Amino acid sequence: MRNMSFSLTTEQIRNKTKFVTRRLGWRFLKVGEYVQVVEKCQGLKKGEKIKKITVIKVVSTARQMLNEITQRDCFLEGFPKMTPKQFIKMFCNANKCPDDIEITRIKFEYVIKKNETSDLTFGYQ
Repeated sequence: MRNMSFSLTTEQIRNKTKFVTRRLGWRFLKVGEYVQVVEKCQGLKKGEKIKKITVIKVVSTARQMLNEITQRDCFLEGFPKMTPKQFIKMFCNANKCPDDIEITRIKFEYVIKKNETSDLTFGYQ
């Protein structure tokens, strides 16, 4: 299982308020794949270890232009109060990329373990 870092949206992942992520690359990801969500994978200091958060299952992937993000997708990204323009600025600053770049939009669901209980409703589709 691959690791995927959510260092900028750790809180949204922990609160399970994020259902979509945009990535540069990740074209290889397939629907149905399971991904280990971690706080961060790269840039670990000596002695630091990967901190696992949860497991997600990929529901869909699509290539699209970053500047096509909608208000609904800001909500699904875990930023309900952010406008698409604000999200694009944050994404570009974090990824050091232009706003007219093609990204991979990954929609996912949380994998609930048998011993976990959840009051989640997946009304995001």
